[in-house]
This record gives sequence, C-alpha cells and structure tokens, in this order.
Amino acid sequence: MGIVNIDDDLHDLLRRASKVSLRSINAQAAYWIKVGMLCETNPTLSFTGIMARELSAAGVSVQPLAVIDA
Repeated sequence: MGIVNIDDDLHDLLRRASKVSLRSINAQAAYWIKVGMLCETNPTLSFTGIMARELSAAGVSVQPLAVIDA
C-alpha cells in the first residue's frame, strides 16, 4: 500500500462526499478510483450501466423502480 498525494481541494471534496455516502475518506477515494477506471475502460457504458453490471457480478439483484405518474 502506498500514499497518494492529492491537492487540498480534491481532499476537501473527498471529505464532504464521504460524509454523504457514509464512507471513510479512503473508501470514498477508492470508490471514485474504481468507478473512474471502469468508466475509462468501458466508454460506451453509462454510469448506471456500469453500476448495474458490477452489482450483478456481485450477485446483487435489484429490481427497477416503477414510474408513478403524478
């Protein structure tokens, strides 16, 4: 394991995002890195498509929400 140097502004974004997503700062950084790698290596997939594929690969079955007209 190594140390990654990031600028203060990005660290502040990580800190704030980690609170919202209930992750540690390191876990938030790891999540962003993994998602970024997946996006770069699968440029034709949307974020939603990538997440659906990853959840499926992990054995998580999620049913889409029904659209309710107001």
